[in-house]
Amino acid sequence: MSNENKYRFLNKINSPDDLRKLSVDQLPEVCNELRSNIIKEVAVNPGHLGSSLGATEITVACHYVFNTPEDRIVWDVGHQAYGHKILTGRRERFCQNRKLGGLMPFPSPMESEYDTFTCGHASNSISAALGMAMAAKLTQKSDRHVVAIIGDGAMSGGLAFEGLNNASTKDNDLLIILNDNDMSIDRAVGGMQQYLLNLDTNETYNRLRFKASQWLHEKGILNEQRRKGIIRLNNALKSALAQQQNLFEGMNIRYFGPFDGNNVVELVRILRQLKDMKGPKMLHLHTVKGKGYEPAEKSATVWHAPGKFDPETGERIVQDTSNQPPKYQDVFGETLLELAMKNERIVGVTPAMPTGCSMNIMMGKLGERTFDVGIAEGHAMTFSAGMAKDGLLPFCNIYSAFSQRAYDNIIHDAAILNLPVVLCLDRAGLVGEDGATHHGAFDMAFLRPIPNITIASPMNEHELRHLMYTAQLPNKGLFVIRYPRGNGVITDWKCPMEEIEVGKGRKICDKVIGQTNDAKTSSVAVLTIGPVGNDVQKAINQLADELKEGGGRIAHYDLRFLKPLDSDLLKEVGEAFSQVITIEDGVRNGGMGSAVTEWLNDHGYKPDILRMGMPDSFIEQGTVNELRQICKYDTDNIKKEIAKRLKTYS
Repeated sequence: MSNENKYRFLNKINSPDDLRKLSVDQLPEVCNELRSNIIKEVAVNPGHLGSSLGATEITVACHYVFNTPEDRIVWDVGHQAYGHKILTGRRERFCQNRKLGGLMPFPSPMESEYDTFTCGHASNSISAALGMAMAAKLTQKSDRHVVAIIGDGAMSGGLAFEGLNNASTKDNDLLIILNDNDMSIDRAVGGMQQYLLNLDTNETYNRLRFKASQWLHEKGILNEQRRKGIIRLNNALKSALAQQQNLFEGMNIRYFGPFDGNNVVELVRILRQLKDMKGPKMLHLHTVKGKGYEPAEKSATVWHAPGKFDPETGERIVQDTSNQPPKYQDVFGETLLELAMKNERIVGVTPAMPTGCSMNIMMGKLGERTFDVGIAEGHAMTFSAGMAKDGLLPFCNIYSAFSQRAYDNIIHDAAILNLPVVLCLDRAGLVGEDGATHHGAFDMAFLRPIPNITIASPMNEHELRHLMYTAQLPNKGLFVIRYPRGNGVITDWKCPMEEIEVGKGRKICDKVIGQTNDAKTSSVAVLTIGPVGNDVQKAINQLADELKEGGGRIAHYDLRFLKPLDSDLLKEVGEAFSQVITIEDGVRNGGMGSAVTEWLNDHGYKPDILRMGMPDSFIEQGTVNELRQICKYDTDNIKKEIAKRLKTYS
């Protein structure tokens, strides 16, 4: 029997309307088929597996009970939403998930009317859903139900609490479903997670209370004002009897749970009860990350996004990387431990990414000096600044795209006081299949205007080690190091570390290639920052072999530092070259190319300048190579632009 033929129900579901034609007793089998489909597809087209498997019953129950898309389901983090995509008319295209031109990696209203909001970053669902609930009231759509589904550690994010705080004071009927799987990517941490683990409310008690409130409403005894007073009294009595304070009910948000979030029949019953209940509500569900697939249940962190695997055996298909250069994140992790062993002031901080950024290497050896603060990038930065203020030297590692949420903290809490925090921005530049919400596109442009900040990017692993060593030396202040996702270029990367003079770039090459006209020799300077410089070297070497007509002088400079810029290097470029090309793995607007153009103009130099990098648009998902071709700063496009200028001026 083929995989397709075995889907008795899934083959007939092209929308939630089809799902709602089934009986409740048939839903467990729908969940089994949905899991099987997700496992089969993700095994060959890698993505986020464990979270979607754990949220399968929640997905089915919500689409079964609520009239989507008229009713709004707002997902928090797209990790949970593969089942949602499949049930909402995208099963045939799910094999193209995360691929160039295929389905977007996370739900987006640009892709489907069932995707109600952008959800690539965590903790925004409650705020967005509350906004939709208020919009429904103000536009006379009072019969519209709005549900926020938050999980994968996102309750540790400050925005979630801002949304809860506002929901508790506004007239709304929002339902918040807390998908509590005790995980984000790594094991969830913090007081909120411990609170949720300990929180227990009697299911029978909640059912009786709901039935009593319905009866009182029918008799006309319980109006809205009395209801609020009774809830406050009830919450106080329950806390006294249970000797346990419920945070959510303390905010006048009705709390139900915890219940088994992997029991779809029970979930349907509960959601039907809560569907028309007035006022904000919290439904707390315990789920198992990786539910229904034993390897994923046993090792949730590994199977969050496992890459390719054999769905029958659970064996992951891992390429032999023994002869390949290491990942930049691993060089960071190993180097951080090496530095921390020699410098007792060094501490490590990460917002829920110890494995993703390889800070788990230091965590394993120096756990008391390593802090996973949960999904809370702003707090991570201010927490680091607080430690720096009183004598420590924090290395705070945040993915570039997520650092956007810490912008005020970077300025207000670190830069103004010029505190010694080393902010390491992992996943800088194009990241590939995670798409627009995850590309590290903007960090150079938004950090560059801030005073009291050093911004650097290494061209290779040796340079990363040198920059990390330099950043931890005295009097370096706020020091940013950005580097990309994926592998570097040097196999033998464990070099002795040396100090790099802050603000000093380097000349990589300066030579004449092709056929030159002595009367009018063209000159092109290529300025890069970060690992994209390696592609420039490839382009220049290929061009030297291939150029049959035209030629001239070409020089390649690795700036190393976006701030401060190397004035001596730029003066040399301004005086010696008629053509300048800047190339960066970030947005052109406001980035390194803009900085170089401003400097040359301010100092009276007028070369022709071409800025290469990301365009003024959001870049979709695809492999890094595919996306760089689209953005026109891959090796071939770099080579074409250099050749065009050499031929024009020869």
